[in-house]
Amino acid sequence: MTAARSSVATARETSGVTTAGLLTYVAVHGEPDAVARLLELAGVSETAEELCDQSRWFSYATRVRLFSAATEVLGDPDVMFHVGQAALRSGMAHSLELVLRALGSPRQVFRRLPRAVAKFTTVSSMEILEITATSARLALHLHEGYEHSALDCDFSRGLATTVPELFGLPTGVITAAECRTGDGRTCVCEVTWERRSRLRRRGSRAEVHRELAALRGQLRTLQDTATELAGSDDLDTVLRLIVARAGQAVLAPAHLLAVAAPGGGAPLVHSAGLPDDEAQELARRLLAGEDLGPRAVVVDVASARRRHGRLAAVYPSGDGSMADEQAMLAAYAAHAAAALELLFALDDARLEADRAGALLHLAHELAAADAVDGICQVVANALPRVVGSEGASVMLWDPSAGQLRARASANVGKPKQAAFFETPLSPEDSPEVLELLSNREPRLIRGSESSPVLRALLAQIGVADVIALPLVADGNFLGIATASWTSAAAPEELTDDVLVRLRGVGDQAVSALQRAQLLETVRHQAHHDALTGLPNRVLFLERLLAELPSAGPGAQLGVLFCDLDRFKQVNDALGHAAGDELLRQVAARLRAAIRPCDTVGRLSGDEFAIILPGLDDEADAHGLAARVVDCFAEPFRLEGREVAVGTSVGVAVHHPGGDAEELLRRADAAMYRHKQGQGSARPAG
Repeated sequence: MTAARSSVATARETSGVTTAGLLTYVAVHGEPDAVARLLELAGVSETAEELCDQSRWFSYATRVRLFSAATEVLGDPDVMFHVGQAALRSGMAHSLELVLRALGSPRQVFRRLPRAVAKFTTVSSMEILEITATSARLALHLHEGYEHSALDCDFSRGLATTVPELFGLPTGVITAAECRTGDGRTCVCEVTWERRSRLRRRGSRAEVHRELAALRGQLRTLQDTATELAGSDDLDTVLRLIVARAGQAVLAPAHLLAVAAPGGGAPLVHSAGLPDDEAQELARRLLAGEDLGPRAVVVDVASARRRHGRLAAVYPSGDGSMADEQAMLAAYAAHAAAALELLFALDDARLEADRAGALLHLAHELAAADAVDGICQVVANALPRVVGSEGASVMLWDPSAGQLRARASANVGKPKQAAFFETPLSPEDSPEVLELLSNREPRLIRGSESSPVLRALLAQIGVADVIALPLVADGNFLGIATASWTSAAAPEELTDDVLVRLRGVGDQAVSALQRAQLLETVRHQAHHDALTGLPNRVLFLERLLAELPSAGPGAQLGVLFCDLDRFKQVNDALGHAAGDELLRQVAARLRAAIRPCDTVGRLSGDEFAIILPGLDDEADAHGLAARVVDCFAEPFRLEGREVAVGTSVGVAVHHPGGDAEELLRRADAAMYRHKQGQGSARPAG
């Protein structure tokens, strides 16, 4: 095993996320030269660019000097409290914000805050002394050997008050604070926040916008990192960059990378924040497949083609790692693996500089593309330059239909392209497709020797020969990328040189497609209820807003608000699993009861709402409401028994000048009137 390349010269005690947030705040709130004055007054050796690098770490002394200088430069004794409050708002640490938001509530975040603290500092630890639904009492313990700083306490308190903001709540309030209690190294504070109101449920527009902003920020970081990795053709530089930038994917005091040498020999080991001897030992254990325990988050650096090694985020103890971080580090490792694959392909094809340049250009274009069709088109456009073919295409596998369908083509005329897109290929009709599905190896297909269905398609689009490359991710067949020729100009056989270039494109395409599919999944989850698959409150309101402009006489817009009766009793008597199954069955019945043009959504808990566009008059809305009530007439089958559950329905019809929220509130109020007077013949309006 080679000597580990390590960077531990500077004390890794303070995350660059903290210093970057400080400099950002000073730049925004100070004079034009405020940052320069801050660095001069603090007397630090690091540059502003270095201090704004969130993947780097600095000493505690540097942190305290910067805090003190910021107080003087801005002339505000409470500046560090404000800096702490601005930290999450500044868009720093997207990966951590996504992890914290996934916990679901301020209370759950505070429960796990001690783990999050380990991502910002190695000289302090946090303890949760007491926690309720709307308050938390925290203790910050400074380790031995470090001098207490009241400014550091101010920063931590300010940061703690912003936790409720992650969930669309107002900023928290510090109701009590004590510095240097007990042993003189502990600071205690109490944070309180508002309880989530009935009208501010999880999934509000502000919350989703914030979550999408964090997702876009995390995706942008991954894209920028991929571009940076793809911009270097030196193996040692790429390995150092992988370790250096791993901190942007998962905040941790140390990172370790161990990969197999491309030409064989001893593995290559790079680390940040670990002594050489410890890095070597951990690398040996990583490559042996050993479990490093709770102190490390470990992922494979692997592409669809090969496994290069392993990457780990390492903490001093088992108190730093958090849920979902493995997925985030794995997403980054996929980019790292793609970069390594690209680098190896470039090494093998060094003499073909123009095609190597085309591969680099492809990496940049794929880093900027985030939609499946866009990625397919980028790959199709790149293949002729990389492989030397006359045309190219990408076909993706449709598992529901069992067919390959064209998604992109290059250098094909419009009439021929239309025929290509309208002709799917199935294993039953094309043995070549069956073979690609089975052995998943690249194949050279001669048009004159192909099966009748495929031969007819190739002739229709003017293609003589095709090289088909299966796109495979984690054992799943995604589709094929093809390089094609209109005459007998295709290679006589698939040489190693051609295969290397094909697979270089294919590996990047697979990585990009996985990223795009993940983003599509995240977007869908942000707008749909995970249990029923119905639109959630945010998407429901968006669709309601979209219907408002067309509402008017003869095409009135109505809303039904539905609340289940006896839902709590079902949960109490049969358990939450039965309650979840009831909600799924209710969603299915509501879908069946409404018109094709209507939209049903689950707003929260046992509350559903339905958008009714194009009504002739208000009576139509009440008729549809009665139909909804009738679909609850039959009992539900839960846990092997029949359970009768009804619903209360409120009706509201749009009035000129009203908005979407007002219309939904009126329907909600009408539902409560219906619930209180269940004997009435029709739902309240």
